[in-house]
Amino acid sequence: MRRRDFLALGGATAATTLLEPAYAQLPDFGRGFVWGTATSSYQIEGSPARVGGGTSVWDAFCRRPGAIRDGSSGEIACDHYDRYREDVELMRALGVGAYRFSIAWPRVMPEGVGTPNAVGLGFYDRLVDSLLAAGIEPWVTLFHWDYPEVLYKRGGWLNRDSTQWFADYATAVVTRLSDRVTRWITFNEPEVFLVLGHHLGVHAPGDRLPWSEILRASHNVMLAHGRATVAIRATAKRSCQIGYVAALEPAIPATSQAADVEAARRATFSGVAAWLLDPVYLGSYPESELKSWAKDVPAFPAEDLRTIRQPLDFFGANIYQGKLARAGADGNPERVARAQGAPRTLMEVFDVVPEALQWGPRFYWERYRLPIVVTENGLSGCDWVALDGRVHDPQRIDFMERYLGELALARAAGVDVRGYFAWSLLDNFEWAEGYRQRFGLVHVDFQSLRRTPKDSFRWYREVIRTNGASLKGRAPR
Repeated sequence: MRRRDFLALGGATAATTLLEPAYAQLPDFGRGFVWGTATSSYQIEGSPARVGGGTSVWDAFCRRPGAIRDGSSGEIACDHYDRYREDVELMRALGVGAYRFSIAWPRVMPEGVGTPNAVGLGFYDRLVDSLLAAGIEPWVTLFHWDYPEVLYKRGGWLNRDSTQWFADYATAVVTRLSDRVTRWITFNEPEVFLVLGHHLGVHAPGDRLPWSEILRASHNVMLAHGRATVAIRATAKRSCQIGYVAALEPAIPATSQAADVEAARRATFSGVAAWLLDPVYLGSYPESELKSWAKDVPAFPAEDLRTIRQPLDFFGANIYQGKLARAGADGNPERVARAQGAPRTLMEVFDVVPEALQWGPRFYWERYRLPIVVTENGLSGCDWVALDGRVHDPQRIDFMERYLGELALARAAGVDVRGYFAWSLLDNFEWAEGYRQRFGLVHVDFQSLRRTPKDSFRWYREVIRTNGASLKGRAPR
């Protein structure tokens, strides 16, 4: 099952959502809008085990024959650990106001628990100081999939103790960095590491657990989020903002008719997506899924849901695509299949669906009433260094212009959108795809590790400089 499939609704007749409207200049994004870029630790740093840290489940997964499509690993990746100063200078040249990156738990705690590793924390100290010196605000994600291998062998997310292990790790990081860091994210995309990693076995740790155990692990992840949020607020040395980031594939109404809009809304909040959002933001599991999965839902103390639902400051949305939905004959949501030959990125599971960045924020804002931050958006393209020494990626520019135009429409409709982080700063280790996919604004030669800014880098720099006024997008109707 592919990533889009476990969030999918079901098939129907073909249609495409990529419109070809007349484009016009958009207004800027307003005062205080955050323009940033993002990465994750295992994808760019190089393995913590190379410099005194521990191994993660991704280190172990990469050793499995056939687990990674090109046989590679994140052992070296972009060697950001040794080249972070160069990468911060790239960000300074790009003009971003913020950089979202993740902490490698095994770098900070080689055994997963216990006394923090001074060398590991020292790296993040230097990175944060370099960012602040460059005028870039650090947005720190505490978990982006690189779970300590030693704790996995003690039961991992299936072990309820993992909730306290994670809270203790969060406390250690916040104690060290919160005199300078005020933006915190607990988890990145739990639906991906739980379903792809623990249920389908195509990501680390490579397990194929029954659905009952996935729901138990999911509950523990959300409980860990709640306990970590409490720990961050108790430990932080400065006033801070905390968020939780989900991998989202919002539904887009097939027409503007009220029935189709309602069908898209219902489809957006169904299945795994709703299961991992509602407890965090509303304090309860969704009724439909509780009924459908009744035999697999774990027993847990009632106070768990109170711990899971902590006050949060923003809703983090990783959005790459969407699904088209309409109201069926019985009024229930019905998936509308994409047309043959509809645009898609090099990462074949990601179609080009710009409207996802309008309808997604609208639906999430409506339901959860928290400011929206688009914490990831971008595409994998077929990029290389041309004979002129530059990297020409017009598809990425077109993709981002279309999506940002739709995000502007969400803002025009009254959605409180506070920021946008382009994924990714660098071409990197793309999980089970290895180095076959390039999402970066900066090309990385994985033999020499030379960085080459792409045309999209220069284009995005102008978007940032003008606060979005340089964009051309679809005017509100």
